[in-house]
Amino acid sequence: MRVYRTALESVTHMQHVPNLLFRLLSLAVVPAIFGFLQVAVSQDSRSSQDLGHQEDAAHQQETPKEPLAPPVQPLTAAEKETNSPALVLGPGDELEITVYGAPDLSEHTRVNADGNISMPLIGYVRVAGLSSSEAKAAIEAQLRQKNVVNDPQVSIYAKEYTSSGISVVGEVVKPGFYSALGPHRLFDVLQAAGGTTDRAANKVVIRHRDEKDATTLSISKDPAEMAASNVALQPGDTVVVPRAGIVYVLGEVTRPGGYVLNSTGGITVLQVVAVAGGPTHVASAGKTRLLRRTETGFQEQRVDLKKLLRGKASDVAVRDEDILFIPTSGVKSALNAGALVATVGTAAIYRAPF
Repeated sequence: MRVYRTALESVTHMQHVPNLLFRLLSLAVVPAIFGFLQVAVSQDSRSSQDLGHQEDAAHQQETPKEPLAPPVQPLTAAEKETNSPALVLGPGDELEITVYGAPDLSEHTRVNADGNISMPLIGYVRVAGLSSSEAKAAIEAQLRQKNVVNDPQVSIYAKEYTSSGISVVGEVVKPGFYSALGPHRLFDVLQAAGGTTDRAANKVVIRHRDEKDATTLSISKDPAEMAASNVALQPGDTVVVPRAGIVYVLGEVTRPGGYVLNSTGGITVLQVVAVAGGPTHVASAGKTRLLRRTETGFQEQRVDLKKLLRGKASDVAVRDEDILFIPTSGVKSALNAGALVATVGTAAIYRAPF
């Protein structure tokens, strides 16, 4: 009986064990499920945030942006020479010719009087009237034609252009022939020639090569007009700075000398005397003499400057090379026309403001 009760208790206890295990498992699984759900929700939210960032980034990449302008780079010397008028070779030009891979064919030479250069194995090649690139092609063609070099590569460097410069003559400090390498404008060349002299007119004459007609430009004191007159020059141009008309005022004036006439409206005796500072206190204004050069010699004209100053006589127009002489008061002027002309050579030259 006691054995039976013990066995019955054992069976009852074994029936309670699965129930206990099920409860324990339930207590462990439920929190795990909730934790798993929280992790999944957080991962979904992160994924959606990352997707949103990616879409924003893609949208920013797809948004077109205005292209930035490339920075302005200064022109190189080669580009400046390319943009300038083409220089052509001519007699006397000094050339450095290089044939790559064939140093024996390279030459340092000058263009002869016939416009040719002499090179080993190919003889004379005419380059006069050609640009450096055209002369390069001509030499390569000769090397290829005479089977000297199969694939010739030639370069030509003009060390000195003696036939494609710009001539500057007339009333400049240093007349001469100036190189036309690189871009040149009128004022650049005049500056290279030392500038204009005191006798220069306010204009220049430009004649282009192979053109009969010349261009005359006025050099104004207005900045805008000066900029418009600063034209580009080409190789072979000739720039002439003409001499302006000069009137000489001698004798009893405050500042005797020669006065440059750059006005196109005409100059009178009163204007020239006024620029010369007027007559001195010892001047005999009523005995003023005007000497004018003619084909038959000097012609003398009496001018009563005193009446002109008082407005009692008509003003007298002056011309280029006129000599206005105002003698000293109380002294008989013994100077003849020859003596007055002799003093002109030592007279100071002034640029009158008209």
